[in-house]
Amino acid sequence: MPSTMTIAGIDIEPGEKRQLNIPVARLYTDTELSIPVHIQRSLRKGPTVFVSAAIHGDEINGIEIIRRLIEANLNIIRGTLILVPMVNVYGVLNQSRYLPDRRDLNRCFPGSVKGSLAARLAYNFMQNIVKHCDYGIDLHTGAIHRSNLPQIRADLSDDVTLKLAEAFDVPVLINSVLRDGSLRECATSNDTRILLYEAGEALRFDELSIQVGFKGVQKVLRSLGLLAKRRTGQRKNVPFVANKSEWIRAAGSGFVREFVKLGDQVERGQVLAEINSSLGHLIKKVISTRSGIIIGKQNIPLVQEGDAMFHIGYFGKDEDDVAELIEIMNDSVIL
Repeated sequence: MPSTMTIAGIDIEPGEKRQLNIPVARLYTDTELSIPVHIQRSLRKGPTVFVSAAIHGDEINGIEIIRRLIEANLNIIRGTLILVPMVNVYGVLNQSRYLPDRRDLNRCFPGSVKGSLAARLAYNFMQNIVKHCDYGIDLHTGAIHRSNLPQIRADLSDDVTLKLAEAFDVPVLINSVLRDGSLRECATSNDTRILLYEAGEALRFDELSIQVGFKGVQKVLRSLGLLAKRRTGQRKNVPFVANKSEWIRAAGSGFVREFVKLGDQVERGQVLAEINSSLGHLIKKVISTRSGIIIGKQNIPLVQEGDAMFHIGYFGKDEDDVAELIEIMNDSVIL
């Protein structure tokens, strides 16, 4: 039988389901800032996995994914599942990516017990959650006015991480380098393998992104043995790794008329959008530099010269197959 797990001074026994709050700091309003946590433990030994959301406080799709996971009352048959719907609670309250000192929490790990509010938050999350875990799934979205196609970013050079990324079952995988001070970097240093799920836009619920994330987390949990595997006659879709990606930027300032959408397959030299003046004059055309798939895009129809507009992933000869998987993914969502 697995041993007792202690989080924020509270013991959680094997077979127990618990909800608790991890204290972080007291604000000048005399309000306690704490991280809400939902824990489910099996009586049988197995991996410990965390799923976290809202490291950036305006990225709320993940909060809804975790709410649905809690509501689903998953039958954890072995190991431990730790669900953290809001890491950056202060950011969620203020509908902001950042903490009050404008620090990005995802650049403050592993944190410090005596540092800034961001450092203390990062430290508490590492000590109380990540250090217990063998695996993690961190849920993100695009920025304000910017959407991402559902995708997994991870260190795909690691075979175990690659298998987890494939198990999540999204069409697009991106081999992403570890950034200094990020949760992924510090989790990896803790020997915790982690996936980063990117989908949708900040401060918006996107049903496609939510449903794909909700199903994807469960598929990873099945692959790790926390959930019972389902027998299905369906052929497993193998995702594709983007060998390169780049943002196409605005060559002028003005009002945008788009011709493509998220997930579209585009060709080299294709006109993606036009930038016009308020009087209707064409200022610039936005041209794709290579063939690929649009995996991210700006949504607001106003640009300044140099703004990132379309994020294109390049898959070489596999682009037709990627486009087909994206269509299958879109068709699987019930709206």
